[in-house]
This record gives sequence, structure tokens and C-alpha cells, in this order.
Amino acid sequence: MTTDTTQETPLVRLRSDGAVDEETLAYARTKIDAVVGRPGLPAVTGEVHIVRAAAHHAGRPWSATADLRVGGRQVVAAAEEATGTEVVDRLQDRLRRQTDKAAPARDNGHRTTAPPWRGATERPSAAAEPGSVAEDSPTV
Repeated sequence: MTTDTTQETPLVRLRSDGAVDEETLAYARTKIDAVVGRPGLPAVTGEVHIVRAAAHHAGRPWSATADLRVGGRQVVAAAEEATGTEVVDRLQDRLRRQTDKAAPARDNGHRTTAPPWRGATERPSAAAEPGSVAEDSPTV
């Protein structure tokens, strides 16, 4: 029997503006792939944009924004920092937190069993515990 163990590559595009070096882009790609490539996460698509401001007097010249779709939910995260690695790390933390919130939200509001009027079995009541009167009655 043959199994296919290859994972589908996440479809997250990485863009940059300004003087962003290749090392920072490679670091960003590994960090983003670590967040969106986790097992159990629904399909992820979207874009991450990293910008380095041309103004040298800016206190936080690096900024990054992510606009992703995790399953059916939109996840947006942004960060500003002084260096490229710091902005990528901050964005990764925010993306992980947001995707953790978005992943289980697919099941919220959905019942796992049918309601009692549609034939679901009800939970046994506390009176039906061993040694109780309900256990010994002929109707139970």
C-alpha cells in the first residue's frame, strides 16, 4: 500500500519594498512557513508584505503586514520594529496567536450531536447512578 506523505505547500506570497536584503527575506520565509505550515491548520492563502523605510531618522524603519485567509476566516497582523529580524519575529508571534484563534473557530457554534427531538440519546440523569431508586425501578 502506498501513501502520499507530502504536504501541500502553503500559498502565502512574500513581498518587499525598500532596501530589504535577501537574508531578511529568507528569514521571513522560514518564520512564516513555520506558522502557516503547522499540522491541523486549514488551508492558508494570502500575502505578507515587508517594508524598510528610506528615511534613516525613523525610529522603526521596518514594518510588516500580513493578510491571510485561514480556512474561511481572515487573519490580519502588523508589526513595526527597528531591525528586519525583530519585525519578522514580532509578526510571527502575532500571526501564530491569530491563526490559533482562527483554526478552532471553524467548529464553534456547530453541534456535535443531534438535538433530542431529532433522535439523539439524552445523557443519563444523576438519579440513575448505582444504588439509586431510579436504577431499581422497573421503568428504567
